[in-house]
Amino acid sequence: MESADWEEIKKARFAAVEVLRHNANGPFDGLPRTAGWGYPEPYTRDLMISILGVAVTGDLELIETIRRVLETLAKNQTVHGHIASLVHDNDDRGASDTTPLFLLGVGIYRNLTGEANFLEKAVGKSLQWMEYQSPDDRFLVAQQPTSDWRDEQWVIGYGLYVNALVYAYLLLLDQSERAAELKNQINKLTIDGGFIPHHIHEGLAERNKPYYAFWSYKVFSSDRFDLLGNCLAILSGLTSISQAKEIIVWIEEECKNMIAKGELVVELPPNFFPFTLPEDADWHPRYKMFNMPGNYHNGGIWPFICGFYVAALVAAEMYDLAKEKLIALTQLIRISNDKNLEFGFNEWVKAQDGKVMGQDWQTWSAALYIYAVKCVEERKTPFFDEIRT
Repeated sequence: MESADWEEIKKARFAAVEVLRHNANGPFDGLPRTAGWGYPEPYTRDLMISILGVAVTGDLELIETIRRVLETLAKNQTVHGHIASLVHDNDDRGASDTTPLFLLGVGIYRNLTGEANFLEKAVGKSLQWMEYQSPDDRFLVAQQPTSDWRDEQWVIGYGLYVNALVYAYLLLLDQSERAAELKNQINKLTIDGGFIPHHIHEGLAERNKPYYAFWSYKVFSSDRFDLLGNCLAILSGLTSISQAKEIIVWIEEECKNMIAKGELVVELPPNFFPFTLPEDADWHPRYKMFNMPGNYHNGGIWPFICGFYVAALVAAEMYDLAKEKLIALTQLIRISNDKNLEFGFNEWVKAQDGKVMGQDWQTWSAALYIYAVKCVEERKTPFFDEIRT
């Protein structure tokens, strides 16, 4: 990496830490803000995902915010073990990813601090809640549409993203036997042909593609590409290194094709592709308001997910490509709605023109940039290296 590039990355990393410090104390019980100005609320999923970046800063005050968030979530946990969507509000319920993210966050915090029994009672309740989320009483967990981070996109039944989270937290929390059973089920093929053979259960593996299905349930599935879910699959070791490399080669080739067709203008992958179009069977009328092709969850470019992509490249031992994508991400996190900001750490960018469309100084955009830099710098993926091996 050129020294000028590395100086720019160090400057951006410093700015990212400043964003986290700015957002560390918000107006709701002193809990962290989700964004510098636009989202003052402490959204559970954003803050849990941000733990990865906060944990590698070495900043003791920021790390203390992790503890405060986790303890507040445990206090507001439902009687059955479900974790609320807002850290401070136990009536805001119904998300499919907040409980898995809480368990992942506790696992990371235990690893970081050595407190092996941190929030043990709450963890036990949440583990039981997650077991009840499996309709066939096996290992894959199911969800309702728009209940994970994609609150404007349908995922039906067994979604890759949530199940990859489950696999990761099971390993972090030493639930290796259940993790092995889940991995086996995830790696079963999706079902096609319109009927379910006797004693055959669906999985998320695709027959003719290197990556995992977006979701699957009985004879139905989607083979659109979920960048976050597949990155988590690579980081947690659901894939082998050879499969991880195949997925990444496929991503890069598809992105070149999208650039050639004018569907993509930056050197980073959209969160989801191919885009869902109005004439497609999986299009929903509400998408016209929020989820047009190349926008938001339907193919927007999310810096926090690109941070996961850089980390996945390191996990796949594709170090040169990881450096290239980190440089591209450094350019992306510069742009902002507020032109007075040197680094915007915006929420998401439109694929076709590269314009920022969300809130500046987004906590998870800053945190996952920090994590991506750490991965490239050390050629390691903190907290995931241990569970992959």
